Amino acid sequence: MPYYLASGEGLRFERDGQLWTVIARGADTGGLFDAAYVLGPRGAHVPFHSLADHQRSYVVVDGAAQVWLPGRSDVLLPGDSVHVPEGTPFAYRMLGHLTRLLMYSAPSGALDALLDDEQVTRHVYSPHGEGEPFLPAGAQVHDLPEGAEATATGPGEGGERSLPEGVEPYVLRRGEGDRFAWPDALNTYVARPRNTARRYFAVDTIAAPQPYIIRHFHSRHTENFLCLKGRIWLWANGRELLLTPGDFLHAPAGTIHSFAVGAQNTQMLGLLTGDVFEPFFEVTGEPTADRVYVEGLIDPMTIPARMRANPELDVTVVGPPPTRELAPGL
Repeated sequence: MPYYLASGEGLRFERDGQLWTVIARGADTGGLFDAAYVLGPRGAHVPFHSLADHQRSYVVVDGAAQVWLPGRSDVLLPGDSVHVPEGTPFAYRMLGHLTRLLMYSAPSGALDALLDDEQVTRHVYSPHGEGEPFLPAGAQVHDLPEGAEATATGPGEGGERSLPEGVEPYVLRRGEGDRFAWPDALNTYVARPRNTARRYFAVDTIAAPQPYIIRHFHSRHTENFLCLKGRIWLWANGRELLLTPGDFLHAPAGTIHSFAVGAQNTQMLGLLTGDVFEPFFEVTGEPTADRVYVEGLIDPMTIPARMRANPELDVTVVGPPPTRELAPGL
């Protein structure tokens, strides 16, 4: 079923001073993925470990974090991401208080062991965390390579400038990736199906205010919307919602939906299962080397025209754009 969670809401658990807020379980996604926000203080960490059967992506939402992959260590800032294939050792440490990460894992199951813990009612971690850091069931712990901390790149340094050609670990800085322009918007692939064993892909969108798009649904893939900055209006199965930073909407296959952008420089992260929808942003946009959108770059009518010309994209149009009803002055 589609569902909405406001920022900070979900199933909450605390491990070693880190507050894990689970926003998606296998029970909610048909086993496709699970996801959580992780909020913690400076020094909170997860040891170097690997998972045999899960592809994971982590995005820094607030603060800063140091991450480790085999042979490298990087300092990540908001908007930076790290992508961890199955069997790849990985660790992180939070470098500032109130650092928040988004973790997305496919298939589901990486968070199942956490769900057996006792839930907490608070929305922030306790001042004196107790217990061990959370590791999924079956995680294999590895020794951190000698000298790894000394080789860490600084904030904004290192990281790939383009997406790998296959499944391999990588760090991507905000603004890097495959970029395609819409009118008053820029869509950037931060993970392609070829990078995730075809389990999901991720698109970062920055945009100026714009009205609702046509109402539509998808038959063969699930779409997830996360607001990272600004305001996003979402219309899902007849219900209108406003997403502000940290809010989440899960729209499984069959959900009739539309979205509009409600603030300047809004940033939205889309996480989509499978690979059938991957060509959509290339087909409807224009390739660009820019890292910000250009106002009025292309004719808005090119998007629906290109959608109609490419029926294999798994988009079924059911009607015109909905009408804004909530807070019309906002």
